[in-house]
Order: sequence, then C-alpha cells, then structure tokens
Amino acid sequence: MKQLKLRHWQDVVNALVGLVVMLSPWWLGYTDSMAASANAVVIGLALIATAVGAILVPRPWEEWTEAGLGIWLIMSPWVLQYALERGNRLVMVALGAVIVLIATWTMLVDKEYRPRGSDSGVH
Repeated sequence: MKQLKLRHWQDVVNALVGLVVMLSPWWLGYTDSMAASANAVVIGLALIATAVGAILVPRPWEEWTEAGLGIWLIMSPWVLQYALERGNRLVMVALGAVIVLIATWTMLVDKEYRPRGSDSGVH
C-alpha cells in the first residue's frame, strides 16, 4: 500500500478551519439564523472536501477554490444579509481571511503553483 506523503501542511489546516466553519452555528449558537448557519455548513463542507482533495491529489485549482471559499465567507454576511449579527459576521470574516491567507501562502510557496518565470517564494 502506497503511503500518503503530505505536500502542504496548509491543506490540513484549511480542512480543520472548514470543520470549525461547519460546526460554528452550534458552537457559537446561531442555528436560529437560517442563512448564516446553512452558509457555514455548506461552505465548511466544501472547504473540507477541497482541502482533502488537495491533500490526496495536489493541484493549483484546489488552492484557488479554497481562496474563493474564503472570499465568499468574508462577503457572505452582507450578501446573505446577516451582517447585523455581529458575532456571526466577525467569525465568518475572520475565518474567511485565514482561509484566503493560507491558500495564498500555499500558492506562493509551491514552485509548481507559481506562474512560469516567477522565482520568488515565501517560506
């Protein structure tokens, strides 16, 4: 049996952040807000799935997808109209920012993910 070699530790972190996003309606007590809680569950599951995919078969598009999910979390309180719920808004914006930063970091660190001719990297 082939042993799994982890290429990016950041994908594990994004999977864990996805789990936190998915469970946040119960942990933080906002299950009564249908838009906020449904958004958290769906985006959390999508982030977990994308991060697991990136762990198993790393591809640049998975990092872009994670970044997109993070951007959506940042915007979602206003788009889904629960921005007045301060706690929910702060959690989604903070977790979304973490996801975007981690996905961006992964793309910058991995030479195969950078555009051709780019040799700068952040470690």
